[in-house]
Amino acid sequence: MTGTVPGPDGLLRCAWGNSSEDYREYHDGEWGRPVHGDDALFERVCLEAFQSGLSWITILRRREGFRAAFAGFEIAEVAEFGEADVERLLQDTGIIRNRAKIEASIANARVARELDGGLDALIWRYAVDPGRPAPRSLEEVPAVTPESTALAKELKKQGFRFVGPTTAYALMQACGLVDDHLADCHVRAALSSGS
Repeated sequence: MTGTVPGPDGLLRCAWGNSSEDYREYHDGEWGRPVHGDDALFERVCLEAFQSGLSWITILRRREGFRAAFAGFEIAEVAEFGEADVERLLQDTGIIRNRAKIEASIANARVARELDGGLDALIWRYAVDPGRPAPRSLEEVPAVTPESTALAKELKKQGFRFVGPTTAYALMQACGLVDDHLADCHVRAALSSGS
């Protein structure tokens, strides 16, 4: 399925949003809705990095474990993590135990803590023009855009890790910098009406 399909509630949603209850809740209540705040965006940057090479459902189902392990993704706290925290996280079965991604999250917190103007301001500079035509099928949704390439380049320039253009675009979709809900998805209609 590459278009919208009706869910058990009769609402049309992007096909992936009907594949499980977890996805349905995420699709309807979070994906594509604007996210602001340095800590909230830091969480999304970390989760997108952990997702690299895995399915998003794996991350969604471990999200509370990630929040507990990473001090609620409070930048100031994670930036103070040391080697003992890395070792603790490598033993935590509630998260993805990948040393490179764990160390990147800690390093990214240190970078985010020092950003002039904060992470929110940096990321939202790359928001896509809201007048862009709505995709009608998943084939029309890109994996990379000029904006995501520019965002990834800026994040890397600042010192962030695990933030390539594809990951940056997934972040933009998840945090509402772009609305990739399909044209006849009920969430797109709700977002354009401000609900």
